[in-house]
Amino acid sequence: MLHKILLCIPFVIPTAAAGDRPNIVFVYADDHAERAVGAYGSPLTKTPHIDALAAEGVRFRNSFVANSICGPARATVLTGLHSHANGKKHNGGGFKDELPTWAKLLQASGYQTAMIGKWHIGPKPSGFDHWAIAKGGYYGPTMVTAEGKTKTAGYTTEVITQASLDWIKSSLEADEPFAIWINHAASHRTWMPGPQYHDRYAEQVLPEPSSLFDDYAGRSPGAAASQMRIARDLFGAYDLKLPPEEGEVLGKRGNDLLNSMTETQRSAWEAAYGPRNAAFAKAGLEGDALVRWKYQRYIRDYLRCVDALDDSLGQVRSFLKDNGLADNTIVIYSSDQGFFLGEHGWYDKRWMYEPSMRTPLIIHDPRAKSQGIVVDQLVQNIDMAPTILEYAGLEVPSSMHGASLASLAEEKQGPDWRTSIYYHYQQRDSGRTSHTVAPHYGVRTKQHKLIHVYDFDAWELYDLEGDPDEMHNLFGTEGAGEITATLVRELQRLREKFQDGTGKAI
Repeated sequence: MLHKILLCIPFVIPTAAAGDRPNIVFVYADDHAERAVGAYGSPLTKTPHIDALAAEGVRFRNSFVANSICGPARATVLTGLHSHANGKKHNGGGFKDELPTWAKLLQASGYQTAMIGKWHIGPKPSGFDHWAIAKGGYYGPTMVTAEGKTKTAGYTTEVITQASLDWIKSSLEADEPFAIWINHAASHRTWMPGPQYHDRYAEQVLPEPSSLFDDYAGRSPGAAASQMRIARDLFGAYDLKLPPEEGEVLGKRGNDLLNSMTETQRSAWEAAYGPRNAAFAKAGLEGDALVRWKYQRYIRDYLRCVDALDDSLGQVRSFLKDNGLADNTIVIYSSDQGFFLGEHGWYDKRWMYEPSMRTPLIIHDPRAKSQGIVVDQLVQNIDMAPTILEYAGLEVPSSMHGASLASLAEEKQGPDWRTSIYYHYQQRDSGRTSHTVAPHYGVRTKQHKLIHVYDFDAWELYDLEGDPDEMHNLFGTEGAGEITATLVRELQRLREKFQDGTGKAI
């Protein structure tokens, strides 16, 4: 339907014939860390459906985000712009809805477009013929559409998956290709697994990261001040699924999440967690033993949510195959950001350290000749919009900061690919239920990372080859002067290139 021309953006004629244009399914997880993906060498779990996608497609080994927090990550993926340019610098408002996006451009060129699941950007979705925003917790989410609200009784990953497949099925009646952004709420806090996953990992003692008891020595003051420690900042009822105590912070919220379940779901939950909680109460753990118990409770629930994501991808791919769509549908799997799975003693994201900044990215184009490709170049979520546009046969607006990954996926990219990436986290929050992560920006190359925590006027420098866990800050140490000066220049260059005048100057 080439008459669907948006007034706010130029109409772009596709470079490929309409009948040759692929469908695009973009499966987007929430807080899914590389360390919890089998294809990325996870020591914790296997993800057979995600791993199969990687084996048949392209796995990007150095994929990063530009701002590791939910709303800004989604805005960056949609626009191909860093946060300061798209307006979504933090989880509050500010998104510039007038900007061109891959959704608007695909819709204008004749694609049927849909967004189903978590939104978190602000204004109602534009550029999508159909949208359904999932709101609420893991159980009984409410689906909000242009027509109104529908309360469901299911498990959120399954609700979002089924709604997505229903839309794809309805789109088959038209002649145009389709593009759908499946936005999962998992594996975001509070990591509440579905009934069929309750017992997974229950008998396993999962490996701890070596930095679980990090003391933050040598790092900026902001690291030690961050409120996302497994040892002290997880709430009993809300995060750890323990019975709430009188006056407990977020205790009511934890109860509300349980009350969103059906009677059958609640019975299954109590059958699983009741005996475990009783055993915990009887053990009377303290000190390091208590921290280790909290880590095991957290990581098991997190992985159970990841398992549901993996099963969802398998369901989507089976649907495509069963309906004759697999041979002309590009499937992309990624996450809005990485996540700390106990590294540095943390949960959550935000910091420019590797577990938070890295994100899985896998693309399967069934038309490609090669399979199981691993790409080492530095890529970033600013590249997603240009990539989707190129796959759809459309020109990439010169205003976008990113570049298409299609040539990398086909192993055709020359030596002129980027050698550094820019990161800027800007959310300011405080209070007992916040994370109080200090704003910071930085630059990462293949070997080094330089971070400026500007509220403290503090710097951190890491040699990622010699210190992949980022435990030893080299800034200001003997012999680090030359590389520091080089990285400061590169950081300034990137800030000027992307015209980022936000935050404090270098």
